[in-house]
Amino acid sequence: MVFPNGTGLIATIFFIYIPVTYATRATPVVIQGLCQITSTWFMCGQYTEDCVKSTCLQPSKLLGVLLAAILLASCALSGCGGSAPTDVGDGGGKGKGKGKGKNAGGGTVPVEVAKVVLKNVPVDISVVGNVEAYSVVTVRAQTGGMLTKVNFQEGDYVKKDDLLFLIDRKPLEGQMKSAMANLEKSTALELQAEANLSRDSANAKYAREQTARYMKLVDDGIFAKEQGEQLKSNADALAQLLEADKAAIKSAKAQMESDQSAINNLNIQLGYTTVEAPIEGRTGNITQKAGNIVTAGTTDLAVINQVEPIYVTFSVPEARLADVKRYSENGKLAVTARAQDGSGDIEQGQLTFIDNSVDTSTGTIKLKGTFQNKSHKLWPGQFVNVGLRLTMRNNAVVVPNQAVQTGQDGTYVYVVGEDRAVSVVPVKTGPRIDQDMVIDEGLKGGETVVTEGQLRLQPGSKVQIRDQQTGDGRPRSSP
Repeated sequence: MVFPNGTGLIATIFFIYIPVTYATRATPVVIQGLCQITSTWFMCGQYTEDCVKSTCLQPSKLLGVLLAAILLASCALSGCGGSAPTDVGDGGGKGKGKGKGKNAGGGTVPVEVAKVVLKNVPVDISVVGNVEAYSVVTVRAQTGGMLTKVNFQEGDYVKKDDLLFLIDRKPLEGQMKSAMANLEKSTALELQAEANLSRDSANAKYAREQTARYMKLVDDGIFAKEQGEQLKSNADALAQLLEADKAAIKSAKAQMESDQSAINNLNIQLGYTTVEAPIEGRTGNITQKAGNIVTAGTTDLAVINQVEPIYVTFSVPEARLADVKRYSENGKLAVTARAQDGSGDIEQGQLTFIDNSVDTSTGTIKLKGTFQNKSHKLWPGQFVNVGLRLTMRNNAVVVPNQAVQTGQDGTYVYVVGEDRAVSVVPVKTGPRIDQDMVIDEGLKGGETVVTEGQLRLQPGSKVQIRDQQTGDGRPRSSP
């Protein structure tokens, strides 16, 4: 095999030639690798070096020569005789281990870039939350009877004191008539007892005066003592009768109060026959239809959820609790909620509740935001994407998220210099805002960073900026 530089590699395919008689002595073959060829012949040749001493091979040596030829051919294919590959430097140490791509140092690399900008960035906590009714009321029958009317449709939005159900009043109205009759009777008894008291009071007074006159005559010896004692005993009996009359009056009054209490209770029960909405809200399923018999205190009729205002409940990691408490001391924190599929408008609310303990099973703290929900976009039980805004960072350094790379030494970006050479700049990242990343340390506004093509870069690489497209398909100018 002859190369353009005049060197040759002994890698000849030997044909086995075994004569019937051959020389018993032959000079052994010595293969030394590359030799300058002066003339060649099939099995023998002349070289500048004594690489091949013999022109005839002994059959006993043939296998070794074949193996040597195969090894030399393999060495040629792997580059043993050529020049060694050039090592790629590490670019000066600062970016050691970072950004060494496939074409490092191999000319200009096409990349896409973006400018480092300064803008006001909101600091938000984004989580998934659950919508809860502001209050939930179970409408329950407070008196027994037959349900005669349902005055709304399932799912209707009702206002406070709207009529919902009617319960049959007839049994209670009958009891009311009986209670009123009892009251009248008790009133008559009270009047009778008072009349008796007046009569007996007059009799008792007359008996006392008569007894006093007779006792004076007894003392004068005009009347017998026994007659005086009899008059005194009659006066005492009339005095005791007065006490009985007073007790009868008290009893009659107590009975009147009892009857009046029964009437009042029946009035309340009659009021319960009209079931009204206790709050304003959305009704749910009607559990009892007209014609069913309901029992006081046990039969549920419907459930009303108050949805205006409404709660959005969510949990944040306990590591953010200190930030939430610190920023909430300056006023109510804004909370936003939106459907998980991204449809609909963003609803605005305020943080109104921080739970009094951390959930040890999840390591989170429960929070609630209150939303006015005038348009009724938020629905109890709905899962929503929640954003809790803690504060606003003014003039924050922002780059596209894809510009930030991660290496063994941390995060870094490629910064394009004025000479179109890139350098590796370590950065400290802040919060991520949509498709942008806040940079706390390492960059300043106006610098140019690489956003696509970093795998082919190393420190010092020259770059060629490709034409870039904006979100609406228009070309974006290169820096």
